[in-house]
Amino acid sequence: MSTRKLILWALVCGVLILVAGGAKLFQTTQQPVKVQLLELGESVTLGDMTVSVTSLRDIDDRTLVDVTMVGVAEAQAMDGWKLLAAGKVTDPMLLPLGAGAECTLTELKKTLVCTVAFPVSEGTRTVAYVRAGEQRQWATAP
Repeated sequence: MSTRKLILWALVCGVLILVAGGAKLFQTTQQPVKVQLLELGESVTLGDMTVSVTSLRDIDDRTLVDVTMVGVAEAQAMDGWKLLAAGKVTDPMLLPLGAGAECTLTELKKTLVCTVAFPVSEGTRTVAYVRAGEQRQWATAP
């Protein structure tokens, strides 16, 4: 095959790739993204764990989130919780003494009611829980 034919085939392939990419981009912009924000107290099941956020309150240096979890035996209850506030995603931190029940290990089909602590935050806050490749969010008032 001559060099001219190879160059021509390369150009044809390049144009086809551009057309396919443009079609895919157009397709993705036509599908609306749905973000479901749950209300406080609303339960949801992610994988094998049923969770809900019951309340959110502030103390001096922490934002405390009361959660309810039912699921598998010996899962780390703190794993998967996040707080979005002021454009930052934060991980849980140590719970101050006397601030609530500590989130430890879950027990099979037993309800665990506990408190997850985050750095103090202001404004509109969203509490998220991630498990089994899924994520759900609870909207909270400022």
